Amino acid sequence: MDNKHALDAFAALSQSTRLDVFRLLIKAGEAGMTAGDIGETLGVRQNTMSANLSILSRANLIRNKREGRSIRYFADMDGMRGLLAFLMEDCCGGRPDLCQPVINELACTS
Repeated sequence: MDNKHALDAFAALSQSTRLDVFRLLIKAGEAGMTAGDIGETLGVRQNTMSANLSILSRANLIRNKREGRSIRYFADMDGMRGLLAFLMEDCCGGRPDLCQPVINELACTS
């Protein structure tokens, strides 16, 4: 990931509703959620939700799949991995022992 893509992702996540959507979709996992379910869960109107989903999609943080008349959204784990890798690229000046606590915190341990 380059600086421009990282800045796009950070800009997308810098708004409260979009951050909430992204975190909700991460929790939803492979099942994802429909736009209507996301809006209902977060208490956000359809037109506002649509705009926020578009911004997250353009930032490669979410992806979607059409299911008949509705659209299901998913966290784009490749996009998230790219952003995390960008942040950790020069981690701790070549001392992996300093980065290990961060990596442990990120690991799914359930």
